[in-house]
Amino acid sequence: MSGGNGSTVYYDPDGQVIDIYNYTCSQGFLMLPAINEYTWSTGVRAFLYLVALLWFFLGVANIADIFMGAIERITSKTKTVRISDPEAENGYTEVELKVWNDTVANLSLLALGTSAPEILLSVIEIVGNNFESGSLGPGTIVGSAAFNLLFISAICIYAIPDGEIRRIASVKVFGVTAFTCVFAYVWMAIVLLVISPNRVEVWEAVLTFIFFPLLIVVAYLADKDFCLKKKDSYDTEFELGRERGLPPEEAAKILYRHMSEEKSHNRGWYRINAIRGLTGGKKLIPKVMSAFQDVYERVQLPEGERPNDDPSSSNFDHSKGGRNPVVQFTAAAVAVMENEGKVRLGIKRSGLLDVPVTVRVETINGTAVSGEDYKPFNGLVEFKEAKNETLREVWIEIVDDCEWEPDEFFFAKLKVESPEDDCVLGPVSICEVTIINDDEPGTLAFSKPSFVVKETGLKALIPVVRLGGADGHVSVRWSTKDITALEGKDYQGKEGLLEFDNQETTKNILIPLFESNVRTLASISTTLFSYYERDESFSIELGETDGGAVLGKISKTIVTIVNDEEFNGLVSRILNMTKANLDALELQKTTYMQQFVEAMNVNGGDIASASFLDYILHFLTFFWKILFAFIPPAQYFGGWPAFVISLAVIGLMTAIVGDLAGIFGCLIGLEDAITAITLVALGTSMPDTFASKTAAVMEKTADSSIGNVNGSNSVNVFLGLGLPWLLASIYHEAKGSTFNVPADSLGFSVVLYSIAAVIALTTLVIRRNITSIGGELGGPKVPKILSSILFVTLWVLYILFSALQAKGVISVQIGTPSGK
Repeated sequence: MSGGNGSTVYYDPDGQVIDIYNYTCSQGFLMLPAINEYTWSTGVRAFLYLVALLWFFLGVANIADIFMGAIERITSKTKTVRISDPEAENGYTEVELKVWNDTVANLSLLALGTSAPEILLSVIEIVGNNFESGSLGPGTIVGSAAFNLLFISAICIYAIPDGEIRRIASVKVFGVTAFTCVFAYVWMAIVLLVISPNRVEVWEAVLTFIFFPLLIVVAYLADKDFCLKKKDSYDTEFELGRERGLPPEEAAKILYRHMSEEKSHNRGWYRINAIRGLTGGKKLIPKVMSAFQDVYERVQLPEGERPNDDPSSSNFDHSKGGRNPVVQFTAAAVAVMENEGKVRLGIKRSGLLDVPVTVRVETINGTAVSGEDYKPFNGLVEFKEAKNETLREVWIEIVDDCEWEPDEFFFAKLKVESPEDDCVLGPVSICEVTIINDDEPGTLAFSKPSFVVKETGLKALIPVVRLGGADGHVSVRWSTKDITALEGKDYQGKEGLLEFDNQETTKNILIPLFESNVRTLASISTTLFSYYERDESFSIELGETDGGAVLGKISKTIVTIVNDEEFNGLVSRILNMTKANLDALELQKTTYMQQFVEAMNVNGGDIASASFLDYILHFLTFFWKILFAFIPPAQYFGGWPAFVISLAVIGLMTAIVGDLAGIFGCLIGLEDAITAITLVALGTSMPDTFASKTAAVMEKTADSSIGNVNGSNSVNVFLGLGLPWLLASIYHEAKGSTFNVPADSLGFSVVLYSIAAVIALTTLVIRRNITSIGGELGGPKVPKILSSILFVTLWVLYILFSALQAKGVISVQIGTPSGK
């Protein structure tokens, strides 16, 4: 029926008035429920709120990526300083110095970046409760601290390869943050349980907040004399340049990954990489294809431990004077039409021939997928002793379908089956197989945008490839244009017609070269990025096509004439591609266009390296990625607009996360204290887990993995509780009331954490000083496993006893009970 004021009033069967706006778990929250859920079942509501909570965790991770990028931009700011130098032309030398000290950056903006959800949840909860204390914010801060110090440290200890260790390098800073990591929570317990039980006074809040800048100052003083040596890795590109069968693109990825692992990164860098791994975004550490894993592992060795000889060189005697049999593929790359049904791979033996040899051939996916594009092969190939066999072959079946798809490739790799045979692999132990689509006339394009040719060869063969099909006869006209090389003097060109027969996929444009008497070896640059003179070049451009073919993306190429060593052209391309990778992954140089491109594409557009999980995560976070792409890139105005806007968005999303977690816990019968130390703490700390694990393995020290955990835990209390306590205590002081903070479950949880933290930090110190271990992370397998088990056990016990106390199963009275 209708009420007198026009509103609708509902009655139950007994005639009692029903308030449809006051139902289970609908009151006392800041923003939710957004719609009336009176008719929904409790089970459906709980499921939907859990899904929404997990989805918002992914959203918070996405915005945290942008937030951390802005912080990286701000803290990487440099200033130019002039240093007196009598030998310089102007009497001084200009050098660039970082404005932000690394320790100050780690404990201020970077700590805020990694802990922003927990800190903002605590602030928003108090403000949203009319400056009354809640359980979710403080509980999340303590729960996150326990997870970070105990569980993440356990993962970092175990993740180090057996026998390797990682030690804290900045011992003074670690000592300061380790002390404050325990002191912060002991202070919290003293305030809530001893000085003013179950309430916080203004002076206590002020002192708690002042501890935050004090921590930064003390850590800075401890860090003043600390510095790390940087390690050079400029010789790696020479080795990669000599690798036969290694595509320049993969060489560039290997070189960039090697450089990334040699360089020290802060915790923010690793957190951004972890977030992108959780959301299917563009990784900061490129993935190396499994086919080239052995090459990657070789360049990872210190320069002094790498082989002196170059085993990939064709002049290297792998047989050691005929004493060993040598097996390799007859070609580093082969191509096959899709409709041929199978491809032949030749395998040859040289060196010692009168012994039997067995090798294994196995296929590895590239862009072609086994089962869909080709039949996987993993079998043995035997060379008989009696026959002195020198050539064998294997056939791999190609799957022919009727759908057009781009040309794809996979790899075949040789492996010595019996090491006792003394058989060694030759330089061509990997063969790249390209499957050419044959259902269309095709697309004609140059295989590369630039070529380097030797003048002494007297001719340049520039390949034009036919992609996406090879049906029928097609042709394309080409023409040359002078740049610094002159037609008729340095080369013979002008124009010509290139014709392809049916099923033909590669043809060469032949350009005769003329010898020059002006270039000498003395003119070749000896600097790292200028291996040879690049002063004579011309371009070739493809023009009109016939037979239904169309031009591809690379319709123009530049040919450079040199007279340096053969592999220098490849080295230069590797360096250029590596530089392009570095520029593309520079966190502070993203434009609006790049943000949207990366947001709309899985793995930031690097589809070849994307896994199935990347696609799933990209689909789940697509909305967030597009929405947050509207935030100004970090390169604008020093990163401050991105910092402010993303911080505001994190605050808004954290408020929603707090409501989602509170309602979900209410629906399933969990107290806020339990929800905070479990679900919310794990959700906000998940990016830190992957970031710390990656940092532990990649870094040479333990500072970026577990060293910064202590600082973040301290900042959580001093800033995450100090700021809301300060606001609330001043508010209540002005009103003449008391700011009450019930210490029942929270006080017990803080005491539990403090005990576990002392045990954990003591264990790390003991591990460092035991000779047989020698470091906080890693070490021999058994001590490593035992330490990890200890840390995980401490975390489980913390969760268990805190939950039992919150549920009332156990009752441990510490201090004065709330309400008395």
